[in-house]
Amino acid sequence: MTLLTFTLIMFLGAFAAGFIGSLSGLGGGIIIIPLLSVFLGVDMHYAIGTALVAVIATSSGSASAYVKEGITNMRLGMFLEIATTAGAVIGAIISTNAPTSILAIVFGLTLTFSSINSLRKKEDHLVLPEDSSALARNLKLNSSYPTPSGEKVKYGMTNIVGGFSMMGIAGMMSGLLGIGSGAFKVIAMDTIMKVPFKVSTTTSNFMMGVTAIASSVIYIQKGYIEPSICMPVIIGVLIGAMVGAKVLVKANPKKLKVFFAFLILALAINMMYNGIMGNI
Repeated sequence: MTLLTFTLIMFLGAFAAGFIGSLSGLGGGIIIIPLLSVFLGVDMHYAIGTALVAVIATSSGSASAYVKEGITNMRLGMFLEIATTAGAVIGAIISTNAPTSILAIVFGLTLTFSSINSLRKKEDHLVLPEDSSALARNLKLNSSYPTPSGEKVKYGMTNIVGGFSMMGIAGMMSGLLGIGSGAFKVIAMDTIMKVPFKVSTTTSNFMMGVTAIASSVIYIQKGYIEPSICMPVIIGVLIGAMVGAKVLVKANPKKLKVFFAFLILALAINMMYNGIMGNI
């Protein structure tokens, strides 16, 4: 395979990853890593390093828009980043020293969990500021977000310690596997802390880039981030994500979620099989 062919395949694969990631809400890393490690034969450590760089690029692009709209809870995001950043560094250290076959199996199991979680019906919570926990009030995490009509919806949150702990696990999985670990962040903010869905989604998006930067430092030190692989992937993912965002407006989200859940499940089985067989 020539360098031009390899680069073109990476670009097209990254475009598909960004497109699918945008429509499914699970991020492009779930496609990029199987593409590079299984189909193109790239060492999985390099595949994870590339996926982390792609997460940084996509998160930075979309997070700025949400911050501008006033939906993202910046104070909550920065507080939870303490846990995710620490977890990301630990995960990255484990990952860069772990056998690629083990990483493939863990990646497959995580994909399976993410696939099932994406089909779960999301309940939008609204904890009133006066009903929020004392710790949330002391840390001034309660906030508000604007509605399309221009009104402000005030909200609070509960169980800050439980959400903070789960965010540490989310960060570790991100550093370990090079993914946004959105499923774990959803559990932390939606299920445990009862943050409104719109706020938790946008805040999670803002956090993903910062978490990926923390773990990518370890991969850079180990030499697992290769610019010649990262560049076509970043460009492809960004273009794919923008196209996917436009398609999402006109598409049926429920049908898309079911389709991509089964697609991701198929990728998970493939990754676990190759990991068990020692092909990665």
